[in-house]
Amino acid sequence: MSSKIALVIGSRGQDGSLLSKSLLSKNYRVVGLARQKTEPSDTQLRLGIEKDIIQVKGDITNPKDIDDLIIKYQPQEIYNFAAQSSVGKSFSLPKETIESIVQGTINVLETTKNLDFQGRTFFAGSSEIFGETEQAATINNSHNPQSPYAIAKQTSFNLVKFYRETYGINCVTGVLFNHESPYRSAHFVTQKIISGALKCSRNKSHEITIGNINIARDWGWAEEYIDAIQLITNSNIVKDQLICTGISTTLKRFIEITFNKLDLNWKDHIKSNKKLFRKSEILHSYGNPLQLKKDLNWEPIIYIEEIIERLIEDHIEIK
Repeated sequence: MSSKIALVIGSRGQDGSLLSKSLLSKNYRVVGLARQKTEPSDTQLRLGIEKDIIQVKGDITNPKDIDDLIIKYQPQEIYNFAAQSSVGKSFSLPKETIESIVQGTINVLETTKNLDFQGRTFFAGSSEIFGETEQAATINNSHNPQSPYAIAKQTSFNLVKFYRETYGINCVTGVLFNHESPYRSAHFVTQKIISGALKCSRNKSHEITIGNINIARDWGWAEEYIDAIQLITNSNIVKDQLICTGISTTLKRFIEITFNKLDLNWKDHIKSNKKLFRKSEILHSYGNPLQLKKDLNWEPIIYIEEIIERLIEDHIEIK
């Protein structure tokens, strides 16, 4: 029996790399598309999968690159994580952000339509599309994007729904809330807090300057979300889903837990600078995981305390 083939677009980052590792463990052949280079990323090297992925250089905004890949490798599954993924950077890079997400989504959808692709396609969505959520969001929540990144993800979400309903394409969006792992980019605030807290444990005078600590987010564990992504993609229930924990935690509480685990008082080290507050900041964002539990029997088992413990342990190990 021949192996299944999966095309992972945006294969070098946290989610693309973790998904690739999971697929490889299930005997898939994994073709990874990366825009900048074919050399393995640090994440792929740390996961030990750099020799197992067929890494191809290409650009999701170029439709020919997508056409050629699908024709050549004939994948049964396509996963799209490609994006300029920083909400903050999207304010200074709106054109690049929107092109990478919206044009990329259209190109994948058009290719699957024109080639009569019979496989399954997953698009990574973002909770940013909902804007402020004072109550747990569901997939039917109204959209209120507050950044160029969120606007692009909202457009992608609507395009996937349109192509599925109009052309019968087996494509879905998994709307991902915040999810952490040791492989998340260092520019994310959670990574700054973990690495900064460890510096404080070694140097009692060290300080960390960040933005608004009163924001609240729904933080999950990335590897669990990768499992959910595969369930959604391969399910006979072809519908968009939220991937979340349903638990809202303030950044202040995230900081407090982190410093407590290192026997430190966070107030001695954390400085909040209003100059670092994001434009049109979303204060509360969390989702309702019950639909995914009902449809596919998925629910998270790793919550904020254990997430922080795992992140601290990993940072200590790699020092």
